[in-house]
Amino acid sequence: MLPSHEIEVKFRITSLSELTASLMSEGFRLITPRTHEMNTLYDLADSGLRNRGALLRLRQYGARWTVTYKDRPAVQGRHKKRREIETLVENGPALAQILEALGYQPRFSYEKFRTEWTDGSGHVVVDETPVGNFGEIEGAPEWIDEVASRLSIAHDQYITLSYSELFAEWKQRTGSDAANMLFSS
Repeated sequence: MLPSHEIEVKFRITSLSELTASLMSEGFRLITPRTHEMNTLYDLADSGLRNRGALLRLRQYGARWTVTYKDRPAVQGRHKKRREIETLVENGPALAQILEALGYQPRFSYEKFRTEWTDGSGHVVVDETPVGNFGEIEGAPEWIDEVASRLSIAHDQYITLSYSELFAEWKQRTGSDAANMLFSS
């Protein structure tokens, strides 16, 4: 798969049922029902990837495994944009062993339940996480703003932080000593 760029914004969800009703009334169709997702970020001992704002992620989404590399994000206007290279993996646990044999170690794990919607031009995902419910609108910048408006999401509600950054904010706000963003922690 050739490298591509993701352009997105996140937003806090106050009511899952209201957002679902809005998506349906705006003509979005469900493409992936609520599915458990487990993510592990890997880095070298010197935190080289993190220090340059990049990430290497192994994800299990239902029965499907993917490995993803993302560059440092750039906030362009109200949107987050970054290069993303992703491919399917046949055997996730074997890839985890390969990464560790190469010196990469698991640094942060986070899980969520994700539901995916589309109108044919982009995606809206609904993520239920241990630190709250968030939506992501991913597509062309103009489309993102149009969809946000249709869903009554104001520009000042846009979030460009990653889940690890949202988790760090949550830890600071709550005083939690959790090391990972897991439902069981």
